[in-house]
Amino acid sequence: MNEFLLIVLAYLIGSIPSSVWVSKYFFGIDIRDYGSGNAGATNTFRTLGPNWGSFVMLADMLKGIIAVKLVYLIPYYLDHESQMTNLQIGLGLAAVVGHIFPIWAEFRGGKGVATVFGMVLGIQPIVAVCCVGVFLLVLYLTRFVSLSSILASLAFPIFILVIFNEKEDLYRIFAIAVALMVLITHQKNIGRLLQGNESKVPILKHRDRRRQRRRNGSERNKL
Repeated sequence: MNEFLLIVLAYLIGSIPSSVWVSKYFFGIDIRDYGSGNAGATNTFRTLGPNWGSFVMLADMLKGIIAVKLVYLIPYYLDHESQMTNLQIGLGLAAVVGHIFPIWAEFRGGKGVATVFGMVLGIQPIVAVCCVGVFLLVLYLTRFVSLSSILASLAFPIFILVIFNEKEDLYRIFAIAVALMVLITHQKNIGRLLQGNESKVPILKHRDRRRQRRRNGSERNKL
């Protein structure tokens, strides 16, 4: 199996539209007709709830992981680490393109953030875990999936270029490109965040209720 066939296979794997299939088969709707109109985890969180949103996010990450692991089908790369990393980046990008322009869903997909995370997890797990940590921390503090994705993506090149000082030039370029791609694909989200109109995902409601009760109690005590 040559590299070209692997890249095509990675694209087809990335094209699996998990959010579209979940919304159609379990809810009888097309997720792209609701919310932001995006076929990604963020819109799934908003429209179908945290359980299905989490499922879609994990499924989209898995696409990136599987794509980069296809490199093991060509034994030559097992003994050539630098070339192996370069091919993994190519395979991962093919999966991301598949997620954004899925052949199985009229080429109308998501923004590719979860698939990029999965791709990085498959290539360099420690960096991916750090990025996921940033994502979860921001999500816990704000409940904005879009803001969490943006900040985690911006943290990615910082981890690659500064903290872990990755030597592979293509990987360094890729890290910067990911941050720029996420900023470009999230322009509408950034606008809504600045205007205060971005929707929060329905998680941690019990925390918000506790905070509200504390505020109400403090206000009554002042009276």
